[in-house]
Amino acid sequence: MAKNHLYLPFIALKGLFFTSCTPHDADTYDQILKTHEIAFTQSSIVIDGKLSEDAWKSVPPVDHFQFPWWTEGKKEKTKAKLLWDDRYLYVSFVCEDAHIWAEHTDRDSPVYMDDCVEIFTSPNPDNLMDYFNIEMNVKGISLDFQHPEGPGSKIPWDPDIQIATSIVGTLNDDSDTDSLWALEVAIPFAAFSHVAKNTPPQPDDNWRLNLHRLGGQTNVQYSQWNPSKSDKIQFHNPEFFGRVTFVK
Repeated sequence: MAKNHLYLPFIALKGLFFTSCTPHDADTYDQILKTHEIAFTQSSIVIDGKLSEDAWKSVPPVDHFQFPWWTEGKKEKTKAKLLWDDRYLYVSFVCEDAHIWAEHTDRDSPVYMDDCVEIFTSPNPDNLMDYFNIEMNVKGISLDFQHPEGPGSKIPWDPDIQIATSIVGTLNDDSDTDSLWALEVAIPFAAFSHVAKNTPPQPDDNWRLNLHRLGGQTNVQYSQWNPSKSDKIQFHNPEFFGRVTFVK
């Protein structure tokens, strides 16, 4: 269920994610897959796109998104954060964006053509090729499928996710310069129960997961947390999903 997006003050979201950024080379990456620990939260998370809870403020970001297929244009920064409790996986994104754009309003429509973020995950690392994709635009509209036999296979999958977004700027107006947009999503672990080893995960369980950003009308972005090594733009590469561990 998607919620309407909000227009928020710039300082609140900018300070939450970007003030501690350190310089890095977005074109250089290790051959080893990236890893991240997902912190457990005992406090309530309200899916409103504001990211105002202390739990969000206290966890380190998943950042240093890389641009494996970059050719031109400004590399706009993306930072994500992850949390979990006994019911949900929570993911938030803050995306610097000078020209925020989204048109699609129907579920499973091509939201990847809009300013969009994505979560791809294999909840059972022993069966890496059975993975799920959740793609969400700045309007809070999702495209979601299961791929039980790897890339090229696709079956319907409609998890009862909650999405909210916020915008610092103006939507679909390229005559001005925007600042950023944020997206917050709660994904029920029950939606993965037919594949995951444990529902909910147990402490120290490992999943494979990748985070992406793409789309938009001006200065189209193609960035990833763990970069794929394909020559052409391709996000459906489970072998390049990073490793995440649920900690409690």
